[in-house]
Amino acid sequence: TEIVSPGVSLSNNYLEQGKNNYLASIVFGKKEIAISILDFSTGEFFGYSINSKNLKNTINQYGINELIVSDSQYREYKELLDSMNIMISKVENWYLDVKIASDYLKEHFKVHSLKGFGIDDKPLLIKSAAFAINYVNNNYNKKTHHITSYKKKTTDNYMILDSYTIKNLEIFESLSSGDKKGTLINVLDRTVSAGGSRLLKKWILQPLTKIEDINKRLDRVEEFLCNSNIRNSIIELINDCSDIERIVSKISANKSNPREILSLAHSINILDSIKNQICSKKLKNNKELLESVKDISSITNKILSTIDEDAPSNYLKGGFIKDNINEDLDEYRKVSTDGTQWLVDYQKDIELKTKINKIKIGYNRVFGYYIEVSKGSVSKVPDYFIRKQTLANAERYFTEELKEYENKILNAQENIVSIELDILSDLRIEILTKIKDIIYNAKIISMIDVATSISKISEKRNYVRPNLNNKKSLFMEGARHPVIEHLLSIEDDFIDNTLDVSKDKKQVSIITGPNMSGKSTFLRQVGIIVILAQSGCYVPCQKAQISIIDRLFTRVGASDNLSSGESTFLVEMNETANILNNLTNRSLILLDEIGRGTSTYDGLSIAWSITEYLHNSKYLPITLFATHYHELIDLANKLDRANNYSVDVKEHNEDVIFLRKIIKGGTNKSYGIHVAKMAGIPNNVLKRASEILNNLSKDNLSSNFESINSQNTNEKENTTINNEIVERLKLIDVNNITPFEALIKLNELVDDIN
Repeated sequence: TEIVSPGVSLSNNYLEQGKNNYLASIVFGKKEIAISILDFSTGEFFGYSINSKNLKNTINQYGINELIVSDSQYREYKELLDSMNIMISKVENWYLDVKIASDYLKEHFKVHSLKGFGIDDKPLLIKSAAFAINYVNNNYNKKTHHITSYKKKTTDNYMILDSYTIKNLEIFESLSSGDKKGTLINVLDRTVSAGGSRLLKKWILQPLTKIEDINKRLDRVEEFLCNSNIRNSIIELINDCSDIERIVSKISANKSNPREILSLAHSINILDSIKNQICSKKLKNNKELLESVKDISSITNKILSTIDEDAPSNYLKGGFIKDNINEDLDEYRKVSTDGTQWLVDYQKDIELKTKINKIKIGYNRVFGYYIEVSKGSVSKVPDYFIRKQTLANAERYFTEELKEYENKILNAQENIVSIELDILSDLRIEILTKIKDIIYNAKIISMIDVATSISKISEKRNYVRPNLNNKKSLFMEGARHPVIEHLLSIEDDFIDNTLDVSKDKKQVSIITGPNMSGKSTFLRQVGIIVILAQSGCYVPCQKAQISIIDRLFTRVGASDNLSSGESTFLVEMNETANILNNLTNRSLILLDEIGRGTSTYDGLSIAWSITEYLHNSKYLPITLFATHYHELIDLANKLDRANNYSVDVKEHNEDVIFLRKIIKGGTNKSYGIHVAKMAGIPNNVLKRASEILNNLSKDNLSSNFESINSQNTNEKENTTINNEIVERLKLIDVNNITPFEALIKLNELVDDIN
C-alpha cells in the first residue's frame, strides 16, 4: 500500500517539470527549529536551523507542499503550525529520541557516523532528517535508495532572500497575474533540460557570497560566450536529455518503465559527446568540470544491451528485453511465435516413426493437446503413447514430449512476461548500485545546461560579466530591468540608469519623483542585478562592480493579507520590521514608499524615523529609499552619508514627460493629477482636484518636518466649508491616492456638503 500526499508524489501528472516538489520535517528546540527539506522526486535532501519567526518565510521561500511534525510537538505548537496554511502530516514520536534517530539515519545511508554530513553534533537536525526519511519509507515501502546524502546548509555561503523579497522582485511569480509571465525566471530560464531548470531556480533562490565560487560559474559562462558554435551544439545535445534525477527516483520506487530506463542510459551518455565538444576546444573551466564525471559506462552499456530500443509503452505484456539475453526467454519466445509450425512438424515426425497414416493432433480446453488415432490403426500405437480419451471411432493419446510442449505453449506468454520483469528488476537493482554516480553526472549536465543558457541569453540581451569585490559599494553603469526590457516592443528602448553608492559616502539614497516615473522599476532592477551577479549570471548593464551582499531586503509594492486580517499598511509594517530587525553590515535595503498606507503625518513620521535609523545604524546598510515625502529631501541634506536623487521630468505647456532617468538632487513635485489625466479621469474631476490641491498647498504642509511636528494642531480656518470637511481633505494623500479612489472621495465630499 502506498499513501499519496503532496510531498511524495512521483506522478508526472502531478509534478511540474523543471520545478522541485519539496516536503519538510521540523523539530522544535528551546531556541530554534531544525528543518529538513526533501524532494522525494529527485532525492535532494538538506536542512538547517532557523528561528521560529522564520518558519513561514522558509516554507514560502521553498514552496514547501507538506510539513512533517511529531504528534506531541504538533499539539504543543498547534496554533503556529495551523497558521502556515499548508498540509501537515503528523508522525509518531519515536525519532524525538536522538539515539534512535541517529541509528536510523546511519542505517539508511549505510554509514558508521553522521560526521560526513556535518550533523553529528546537531541533535535537532538529526531528528528532523530521520522524521523525513521515516515518513517517506512508511509511505513508499522503503523505496528511498535514491536519497543518498544529506547536506547541512548554513547562511554563511549564501545571500539570504526572504519570501517578501522574492515576492516583491517578482522572481518566480508575478504580483499582478500570479503566474510566470512578467517574472525574472521567465525571462532568464533558457535551459533545455528539467534538471537544468531546477538548478537555475536554486541558484537564483540562493545567490553565493564567496567570490571564488561565483567566478567559477561566470568563467564557464564566459567560455561559452567565446565559443558560441560549440555552445549551440551542446545545447542541442542536452535538449535530448531526459529528467535523470526523477527517473532515478522512479527506479528507486520500482515505478520506472523500460523506456525511461533506456532514456536514462542515452541521457547519461550525452556527457561523452559533450566532453568531446568541449575538450576539442579546450574550454579550460568547463573541461575541468567534465573531468570529474564518474565512469558508469558499465551500467549504461548493460541497459543498452538489455532493453529493446522499440520497447512498448505497456511493458506489463513483455516485449522489451532484447533477444539472446536469457536462454529460457528465447525458447519461450520461439514457442510462442513458432507454435503452429512445431505441431505440424511433430505430427509428420510421428507419422514417419509409427507408419500410422492420418494422425491428427488437436486441442480442446478440457483435455489440452492430443494425438488422435483411428480405431483401425490402434495396433500400431507405440508404447510411449499415453491414452487420454476414447471416442466411438478413435482413440486419443498424448506423449511426454507433447505434454511438455503443451505446458510451454500455454504458459509461454506468462513466462515471457515473468522472465522479462525479473530481468528488469535485476537491472533496476544494478542501477541503484551506481545511483550516487548517476546523480552526480546528472548535476554536471544541469550545470552545463545552465552555463550555456545564461551564455545564450547574455549574448542576445547584451548582458555583461559583473566584477565582484568586497569594497562595500555598488556601481552599475547603464543598468536595465531585464523583465521590463524583455516586455517592451521593438520600437521602445529601455531607459538605462547608473547607480554609484557606497557605505562610506553614499550609504542612504533618497529618490523622489512622480508616480509612474520609474522609481520602483529602478529599485527592483538594482535588487535583480545583485541577485543575478551573485548567482553567477551576467547582468543587464554596460558595466557592473558588485560588492558581496549577504542579505537583500525589499519593501516594494502595496498588498494586503486579508485572509489573516492584515491590512495593506500592516503588511507594509511587518515587512519593514523584518528588515530593521535582521539587517547586517553587508545588507542591501530597497524601500519604496514606506508609510504611505496611513495618514500623511503618521506616514511621514515613520519614513523620517526609519531613514534616520538606517543612517545611524552601526551596520550602515546600503539603502535606496524611493518616496513621495518631499520633506525627506531636507533630511537627506542633513545626514552625512545620505544623498538626494530624483527622476527627471520634462514639462512642456500642460504636458508632462517622464524621462525615467535618475539624476542628482531631489524634487518637490509629484504630478499626481497629471497621472490621473493620463489614466482618463474626467476633466471636471481633474479641475476640482487641482483646486483642492492648491488649497491644501496654501495650508503649508511644510517641507521642514521639524516644523510639522510643532504644527499638528495649528490649522488654517477655511471659511467656505465646515471644519470637518477641512480635516478630511487634509488627510487625503494626494500624491499616492489612485485616480479611482480620488473620484470616490470627491463624490463623498460633494454629497456631504450638499
